[in-house]
Amino acid sequence: MARLEVPVQLRWSDMDAYAHVNNVEMLRLLEEARIEAFWRHPQAQDGTRPDGTWPTAVLDAGPGAQTSTLVARQEIEYLVPLGYRRSPVVVEMWLGHLGGASLDVCYEVRDRPAADEGSVVFARATTTLVLVDTTTGRPRRLGDAERAVWSGYLEEPVRHRRRHDA
Repeated sequence: MARLEVPVQLRWSDMDAYAHVNNVEMLRLLEEARIEAFWRHPQAQDGTRPDGTWPTAVLDAGPGAQTSTLVARQEIEYLVPLGYRRSPVVVEMWLGHLGGASLDVCYEVRDRPAADEGSVVFARATTTLVLVDTTTGRPRRLGDAERAVWSGYLEEPVRHRRRHDA
């Protein structure tokens, strides 16, 4: 089982009036981790990648890129309130599905790495992304290189408790 663990720093402004991370801000944490893990990072001057580049970062999806990623669907379950903390949360990610032009990114937001005994899971989530050709505005199929890299992170998807499939 291969999963990515991306640390994400909380901001004081992420809290709401109830003194925990607001539900909308939780989705922002997932977005930050997803971009870190799947978007290519700029090359350093000497041609090497900066520290922290993830092996799954194969999309050139920044401004002016040939591909954009659109969120088609998001589902999240909040398990334990996440209060402000100075240490980053760990967003654990894997892929629950690789389709023709889409992928499901699965997440667990934790207080520390999953391998640490007693790690607390604050939320579980799934985001369906569609790869879109920026020239045509139409979905584009996952390429062989993307599929080859991402297949190593494919496992069972998050099972949401109150899921009502049609």
